[in-house]
Amino acid sequence: MGLRERTRQAVQSDIAAAAMRLFLDHGFDAVTMDQIATEVGISRRSLFRYFATKEDIVLGDLAERGRIVQAALAARPEGEGPWEALRAALVVLTEQPAYTVETAIGISHMFHSTPSLRARHVEKQLQWMELLVPHIETRLGIEPGGAPDPRAQALVASALACLDAAVEAWARRGGEGDVEILYDQAVAAVRA
Repeated sequence: MGLRERTRQAVQSDIAAAAMRLFLDHGFDAVTMDQIATEVGISRRSLFRYFATKEDIVLGDLAERGRIVQAALAARPEGEGPWEALRAALVVLTEQPAYTVETAIGISHMFHSTPSLRARHVEKQLQWMELLVPHIETRLGIEPGGAPDPRAQALVASALACLDAAVEAWARRGGEGDVEILYDQAVAAVRA
């Protein structure tokens, strides 16, 4: 990665951190792009070079995190079952916590109370589906790119829904408990 890209990522990170503080202090809908630009000390026009929308500021790293999960899934042992491989791949998300517990809880509450964030989150999950489904198709013996087969999509969609349910339950409990255990409970309910 060159200097220009590292600088861009550092600026994006600074913008996201400042915006997140504003969102958590004042509420997502109450904060404007102008306020974020002022907080960071850049022009509105410069801000739009980094993020097209407020939703992108909150969800921007989810696309990259999807690629991290994809790489982890691709690295799982060939004979491992799809549920086990998905769980192990999703664990990488807990290995690099992006926020403190308090911030993560605030973000979760913000997600669930802001329709535009929920909609964009669904879009990002559809991107994750595109990344993960081919690996699960292979595990199921389905020819990737062949005739549509709902099994791999259903497994990935279910795993992601279980992850969302686990994180939401964890946040509603005030950060009490282990997200992995909550995920396992959600998966057990789906597989029952």
